[in-house]
Amino acid sequence: MRAATALGRPRPLPGRLVPTIAGTFVIVLALPVFLIAGWGLGGWGLAAVLWAASQAFTLLLSHLRLGVDNLGSSGLVAFGMMFRGIAVMVVIVAVAVSNSRLALSAALLYALAYTFELGVSILSYYSGPAK
Repeated sequence: MRAATALGRPRPLPGRLVPTIAGTFVIVLALPVFLIAGWGLGGWGLAAVLWAASQAFTLLLSHLRLGVDNLGSSGLVAFGMMFRGIAVMVVIVAVAVSNSRLALSAALLYALAYTFELGVSILSYYSGPAK
C-alpha cells in the first residue's frame, strides 16, 4: 500500500476541456462588463487574443506523450508551458510601453481567466479518484 503524501494520493491527470471552458467563460463574460463600464474594448480584445493563442499552444502541446518513457517530450511540454506564460508577459509589457491602461486591463482579465482555469483544474484533479 502506498503512503499518502501531504497533498493526498496521486490521481490520474484530468481532462483539459472543462478548465479551458471555465477560463473562456470568464473572457466571454467580461465583454458585457467592459461594454457596460465603458472601458476600452482594446484591453478585452488583447486579452481574448492572448487567451486564444495560449489555448491553441496548449492544445498543440497536449498531443505530445508524457511520462517516464517519454522524458524528451515531457521536458518539451514543461518548457512549452513556461514559454506560454513568458510570451504573454512579453506581449503585455510591449503593449504597456505605448498604452499602460490597455495593457493593465488585458493583463488583469487574462490573469482572472487563468486563475479561474487553474482553480477548476485543481478542483477537478482533487475531486477525481485516487490511484
